[in-house]
Amino acid sequence: MEYLDFELPIKDLEEQLEKACSIGSESNVDVTDTCKQIEDKLAKLKTDLYKKLTPWQRVQLSRHPERPYTLDYIKALCGDTFVELHGDRSVKDDKAMVGGLGKIGDQTFMFIGQQKGHNTKTRQYRNFGMANPEGYRKALRLMKSAEKFRIPVVTFVDTPGAYPGLEAEERGQGEAIARNIYEMAQLEVPILVFIIGEGASGGALGIGVGDKVMMLENTWYSVISPESCSSILWRSWEYKEQAADALKLTAQDMLKQKLIDEILKEPLGGAHRDPDATYNIIRSKILENYKVLQNLSPEELISSRIDKYSNMGVFKE
Repeated sequence: MEYLDFELPIKDLEEQLEKACSIGSESNVDVTDTCKQIEDKLAKLKTDLYKKLTPWQRVQLSRHPERPYTLDYIKALCGDTFVELHGDRSVKDDKAMVGGLGKIGDQTFMFIGQQKGHNTKTRQYRNFGMANPEGYRKALRLMKSAEKFRIPVVTFVDTPGAYPGLEAEERGQGEAIARNIYEMAQLEVPILVFIIGEGASGGALGIGVGDKVMMLENTWYSVISPESCSSILWRSWEYKEQAADALKLTAQDMLKQKLIDEILKEPLGGAHRDPDATYNIIRSKILENYKVLQNLSPEELISSRIDKYSNMGVFKE
């Protein structure tokens, strides 16, 4: 298990507990009371620590290298029923954007999401979860196919942003994202959006329009990353913690501003601490929300979706 800087006190206690239990198993010394004391202290420390996380600490948790990514969720939800679909039928297959058909129970869904890598090689292969225009066009192609066959869409958002390279801009990065937002607003099938990690800028919005938008507890959703914000305002990354606080990017902030519909509680310590429990939470939310949305006509879905986004940011003095 990899520990973040603020989790080091937990690491120390867990190492003490492991050492005490090891001594007990290797000798005749009774360490039951000692182990129990350490366990109680560890449980209290975890509860206190994760109850008072700062925005920057939540950003760190959202980027934890052992955190489940899109394909981990899809495989856990669908098993062998998932069939990945490739290519935008124009340029190429973007490895940072994945999608395909899969079943949860007897219901088929079109799953789409950004995919990061678990090690250096796969991170490069997946371009660190930063999609090019062809990735967003592939996502739109899959969504339009789902619409044609009346299949609900589920998207998983986890990206530090759309790829900002010169070739991406030449191939129409901005247009591709804008087209997705426009088309998703009018898609005639239910769309469920889950923020499972980082939700940065237009890269997240390109697959982020939905009837229900839900965020895992330790994720973030913002127009810019804390580091980039700090770099612009203070000409340095040193103020990323202040930037994270000012951006109001946590799930709690998003819900307060009515930009998302629900916060999904993670296992204590983050989704990576108990992936199976997190998969079950996502599965239950997909089925629960689809059960309601499937009863709406295409006209009702579109009208409700457009009203929802039209009312964001509206205020009266």
